[in-house]
Amino acid sequence: MKKSLKKYTDFAIKQTEALLNIDSPTGYTQHAASWVKAEFEKLGFDAKLTNKGGVLVSFGGEKRDDGLLLEAHADTLGGMVAEIKSNGRLKLTNLGGMNPNNAETENVRVVTKFSGIYEGTFQLCNASVHVNGEYNNTKRSWDTCEVVLDENVKTREDTLKLGISVGDFVCFEPNVRITKTGYIKSRFLDDKLSVGILLGLAKYIREQNITPRRALYAHITVFEEVGHGGAGSVPDGCTEAISVDMGCVGDGLMCTERQVSICAKDSGGPYSYSVVKGLIEAAKLSGADYAVDIYPHYGSDVEATLDAGSDIKHGLIGAGVYASHGYERSHADGVENTIKLLIAYAL
Repeated sequence: MKKSLKKYTDFAIKQTEALLNIDSPTGYTQHAASWVKAEFEKLGFDAKLTNKGGVLVSFGGEKRDDGLLLEAHADTLGGMVAEIKSNGRLKLTNLGGMNPNNAETENVRVVTKFSGIYEGTFQLCNASVHVNGEYNNTKRSWDTCEVVLDENVKTREDTLKLGISVGDFVCFEPNVRITKTGYIKSRFLDDKLSVGILLGLAKYIREQNITPRRALYAHITVFEEVGHGGAGSVPDGCTEAISVDMGCVGDGLMCTERQVSICAKDSGGPYSYSVVKGLIEAAKLSGADYAVDIYPHYGSDVEATLDAGSDIKHGLIGAGVYASHGYERSHADGVENTIKLLIAYAL
């Protein structure tokens, strides 16, 4: 890794780790957004909270009538209390694409509206293998799994007395780990890794005293996982938006966790030809290790921006992430390559 960017890559990973440890399932993002706003301000940039709860940042720049907006999101998957069962345990409904198959046995935090936070575990109902003869055959679903509270509750009334109620948010433990070999493992790298990358880019702009060629902004959205994160707050004069989100890694795709992925098409259709071509040219020019892929099951913030009526060109890039919407993995090289591409394309 080049020394000139290692500093910013390390910073991006450090910031990612800090943000991952702030619970922010879609709809409960105020603490994460406030932290993101403060971190951009520490780097000397103007950042403000939108009415919707996201963070809009200006990096300055020339060509105010040809601005570029970079979008990443700080909201994650999660759960919400749908029912307090007769045994005092909690039935959940998912927030975003949280999947009970890979959430089983995870520790959780139940955020009540007025009575603090309680801990528990998301388990299969009747989870003891020595008791449940159908353990292996039971399909994991939101109906067959439940939150077992770490409280002495035996009835619905016991749980209600704690102040837990329907509509309370349930946050799943991210389990962040950075390995000596550079791998970054955690739930919710989608898309907190990209927020860390944009903070790394911001540090690079400030310390290198760079004025972007065109007006440059970042929008850290907070409703991407439910489809409307980027539907608003596009600064005047922006003609282009790029979603900086996770790059898909899996069978049939070229990208690895050590690369930056440039998406040519996802479930919403093709991305702007001129933007995809420009990103590839910038990757080649900068020496970024990249791959171009088509994502079969994917939507991004920038598509919500288009759906809301913005007249912009659009693109999507991201560090390669494996096991999306599960226990995800990326690598420091993927972070560096994404920063390298953003520097070449946006600055």
